[in-house]
Amino acid sequence: MFDVSLAKNSSRLCSGVSRRNFIRIGALAPLGLSLPQLLASEATSHRARAKSVILVFLGGGLSHHDSFDMKPDAVEQIRGKYQSIATNVAGLHVCELLPKTAQVMNKVTLVRSGTHENDHHETATNWVLSGRFGTPFGDHPAIGAVVAHETGFDGVVPPYVAVPRNPSFTWELGKSVWLGGRCESFKAGNPNDAEYRVRDLAAPKSATPEVLERRKSLLAAVDQLADRVKRNDQIETYDEFSRKAAEMVLSPQAQAAFAIDREEPQMRDEYGRSEFGQSALLARRLVENGVRFVTINYGGWDHHGEIFKGLDSKLPEFDQGYSALINDLDQRGLLEDTLVLAMGEFGRTPKVNDKAGRDHWGRAGSMLWAGAGVGRGQVIGATDKNGAFVTDRPVGPADVAWTVYDSLGIDPAKELLTPEGRPVSILAEGATITELFA
Repeated sequence: MFDVSLAKNSSRLCSGVSRRNFIRIGALAPLGLSLPQLLASEATSHRARAKSVILVFLGGGLSHHDSFDMKPDAVEQIRGKYQSIATNVAGLHVCELLPKTAQVMNKVTLVRSGTHENDHHETATNWVLSGRFGTPFGDHPAIGAVVAHETGFDGVVPPYVAVPRNPSFTWELGKSVWLGGRCESFKAGNPNDAEYRVRDLAAPKSATPEVLERRKSLLAAVDQLADRVKRNDQIETYDEFSRKAAEMVLSPQAQAAFAIDREEPQMRDEYGRSEFGQSALLARRLVENGVRFVTINYGGWDHHGEIFKGLDSKLPEFDQGYSALINDLDQRGLLEDTLVLAMGEFGRTPKVNDKAGRDHWGRAGSMLWAGAGVGRGQVIGATDKNGAFVTDRPVGPADVAWTVYDSLGIDPAKELLTPEGRPVSILAEGATITELFA
């Protein structure tokens, strides 16, 4: 007889079998339910809508008051200095410094109700990047690391790439933690650098294919030593990635994925000749070539003082790169199965402080979703008249992570084993933001 779980959110063993809520196949025979029907029902609960995810992480915390949740009727100390402009979605307005983004809002869903209760950079960042609350030092693997763990490194491109690198304030954030080095992000570097080359990927000019093949043979001999060492993540990670690095150097597909210089100058200009603009363009190239999760680390939004001076340059840069990314993905047909999420770790305080800045504010913030079945031209959630608190459809970090996993066909309740053999669920709470896909 067979045991099958019908509980969608029940915790699971690594084999995929639920710890509870089992039923016997034989007991369902009178109901006319066959084993194939039950297995098909179980499989469809995590059917993938997305092949890849691009996360635009606005590290430091985007001010929702001065971008996507403006309060024009509030007093000056709250509304700030910017005017709002109409978008191509009826009744929806955004900041005047986002004119190009205003023209792609019909391809995007705006969520104005991101919320949590933490105002500390590192703690909040690790929370939103993993979906689980922990210490500032990171106790839980980032979403991208879990995706790498679940999808594997089957091809010649890494499953998880950070451009230019993982987020950081005082130390690196959003890491793989106990999943180990094999699930860490591949750091792509800054594609806006002159003569950009990916570290450890480009072959030395003096290295011929024959030389590289001999190096691979030498690595294979060294790797045999690692086979004698069991349950050592550092050795196993070196063994795996030394082979993958050699394959990537020799692979035309891997070279093409990172070869941003192959883009027409006009396309590079369209995205903007900035670190963010070229990072967004590289992200498109990466998902086009099979990378499953790309984090674009776009920091610099922590404006405790002179916020409008900072946003005068930051918002136009975001506007150009983000709008180009959405349009480019859409025109190439990639938006159909690429989920694009733009968010920071929190919003900013309603009132402008005495340094003409806004401080950390976890209780309300805005985020943008697009692609992979996300509805177009929608607005989900709302804040009060001062933009201080969420008044409709709160969305927490666990809900964001749950939705990303669900879109990729990964069961958010699945249990993974720590190096000590302890089962830990990917997420402890959360639910899919179903309104996104209405």
